[in-house]
Amino acid sequence: MRMLPKSLSLISLAALALGLTLSAGTASAQSTQGAAPTTSGDKSVTAPERPRDDLAGKLVRRVIQRAPSSIPGREIVQVETEIPVGVESGWHVHPGEEVGYIVAGNVEMKVQGRPTVILHAGDGFLIPPRTPHNARDLGPETGRMLSTYIVEPGQPLATFVEQHADKAAH
Repeated sequence: MRMLPKSLSLISLAALALGLTLSAGTASAQSTQGAAPTTSGDKSVTAPERPRDDLAGKLVRRVIQRAPSSIPGREIVQVETEIPVGVESGWHVHPGEEVGYIVAGNVEMKVQGRPTVILHAGDGFLIPPRTPHNARDLGPETGRMLSTYIVEPGQPLATFVEQHADKAAH
């Protein structure tokens, strides 16, 4: 039996370890489409039932992390959202603040009582609690945003509301 040089064996072992890590990460990311992971200290557990998120049926949303906040009566939820070109979220509200960042794409953001703005990759935005708003990706690529919510635990993360574009300030 021919022996491989020790350096080649180590490289092969490192490549195998990297492949297994990437596979586990992909499986983990796919599993967050349903129940959201909850982090508590070093432990990560899958919550048996999370409040509904109306946007989850319309957009691709992945909960990255969820943890209690130091603010009494609040939890912090971080979500990555993908909005396909031409698709809009629909008018909705959150039970707390949304602190967001556009990772990719060009997003038209309408917020009740504010002028409509066009956000580009690298732009941030803030949405006050229970303020109706709507996001639409203008293309040419899929819009991606990272949002951190500081919300009331046990409430739906997003709830659709009746809202017309004419109620947003122009």
